[in-house]
Amino acid sequence: MKNSRFAWVVATLLFFATTINYMDRQVIGLLKPILEKEFNWSNTDYSIIITFFQAAYALGLLFVGRFIDKVGTRIGYAVSILIWGISSLAHVLATGKIGFTAARSGLGFGESGNFPGAIKATAEWFPKKDRAFATGFFNSGANIGSLIAPLIIPWIIIVFASNPAKPFWQAAFIFTGLLDLIWLVIWWRLYKIPEKKGLTKEQLAYINQDDENIISEKIPWRKLWSYKQTWAYSFAKFLTDCVWWFYLFFLPSLLNDKFHLDIRKLGLPLVVVYAITTVGSLGGGWLSSYFIRIGWSINRARKTALFIFAIFVIPVILVKYVSLWPAVILIGIAAAAHQAWSANIMTTVSDMFPKNAVSSVIGLGGMFGSVGSMLFTLMTGFLLDHFKMLGNIETGYSILFVYASSAYVFAWLIFHFLAPKMKLVSID
Repeated sequence: MKNSRFAWVVATLLFFATTINYMDRQVIGLLKPILEKEFNWSNTDYSIIITFFQAAYALGLLFVGRFIDKVGTRIGYAVSILIWGISSLAHVLATGKIGFTAARSGLGFGESGNFPGAIKATAEWFPKKDRAFATGFFNSGANIGSLIAPLIIPWIIIVFASNPAKPFWQAAFIFTGLLDLIWLVIWWRLYKIPEKKGLTKEQLAYINQDDENIISEKIPWRKLWSYKQTWAYSFAKFLTDCVWWFYLFFLPSLLNDKFHLDIRKLGLPLVVVYAITTVGSLGGGWLSSYFIRIGWSINRARKTALFIFAIFVIPVILVKYVSLWPAVILIGIAAAAHQAWSANIMTTVSDMFPKNAVSSVIGLGGMFGSVGSMLFTLMTGFLLDHFKMLGNIETGYSILFVYASSAYVFAWLIFHFLAPKMKLVSID
């Protein structure tokens, strides 16, 4: 028996939402050298703006998961992308740090609904054995968005500039904001839960084959925090999410500082990094699903896959010692391993919790990830400015890559300690 074809329509919608989501995030990183000159920002100024984005993202995750669980995936996801689409367009009105901080904060709050909504929709339309691959598929949109952005954004801001010497950076935010609103219309017209989509009994039985513990009552946060499984997921996110944010917001800066690439030359290296990353996201979701299909337990399959990806990250520590293209390959492999890790770690929530608690746990864990990312971003800005004043900014990047190379192994150990058997939570 196979799933309904519409399940993959849902996965495709989630893929495009995640693609647009990451284009929105990537824009400011690509524009960093331009905005630094126009508004006289330091690395610390930039990191503070990014930190407000992450703070709003964390705050959103604290509430948006529960909001989606309460109102349903269709409405919850739609509200989320409406907020982030309007906030993306609001960047056009920014005239300095305060304006960008406000616009990025709105964007962060709205974007916080993407992964809780997407994971919940995946749990609604896919049985456990298919979820990691479906999650890897839609999560690969993060890489596609990050890949498309350096190809399109520089072209847009240069082509639409009235003065060739002054790129029209506002055009980038207009473009992504309009994409957000177009996706919203399509989602609203198409998405429904399986029970309201006219599926056959056999198709519904396939989706619901896991006989999960589903309850109708609201689950208090204190109840969710009483489970070690919640802490296992949250600590894994706290330690590793910050590495992906670092790549997303500071990789263009690294290529500019270390290899002297301006916005016209950033495109190809970034495309290579995120092309490699796409393979990791799809392969990561496929690997643990394959292990399950050959008879492994969910616990063994997920943790083996997570450990493999943690090991693949380690070589990124060598970036300091190599030239441009070896550095690009090392970062690409590490970013691919992160996305493979991410596809599996998010799927563990739907493995360990009933469907109508999934968005809440994803939100709580995502909040932890955002708090860790805020701290890491502030440290990044401080380190880079400190070593830049000393005339050796590469040392700042080297310290950051030491953490990036080792965080996943520590996260795996903590996850395994807190959830040794990944038991399904039974909520009374």
